[in-house]
Amino acid sequence: AEVIRDKLTAEQYAVTQESGTEYPYRNEFWNHFAKGIYVDIVTGEPLFSSKDKFASECGWPAFSRPIEEPSLTHLQDLSHGMRRIEVRSRAGDTHLGHAFTDDPESPNGIRYCINSASLRFVPYAHMEAEGYGYLMDVVE
Repeated sequence: AEVIRDKLTAEQYAVTQESGTEYPYRNEFWNHFAKGIYVDIVTGEPLFSSKDKFASECGWPAFSRPIEEPSLTHLQDLSHGMRRIEVRSRAGDTHLGHAFTDDPESPNGIRYCINSASLRFVPYAHMEAEGYGYLMDVVE
């Protein structure tokens, strides 16, 4: 855990390791629509494509689907008096956010509401150099 703590900001650590939530509309990627992929800030595991990101009034990055379903784990979250589905990354067990169904803004009704602090954005132009070239077609 110390190794992880050393490479993350205090907010990134609180969100990814302690299941915290950043402020809506005051986070890096909520209104970010550049072409590329979003990877787990802890492990670098590819999670979401910019192609599946949509504008959402929720104030956090919103995606209609992950790049690959198995990269995410879904857990029941009954905290704060709500029934929610927590989303974590498979490889890093990083807390990412929550998944919602019946979202009217989403093209398929599903909204993965993800904390920017859990993500690192890899621009399309850098994907090859960073070893994500094999995923360029999921961004196109």
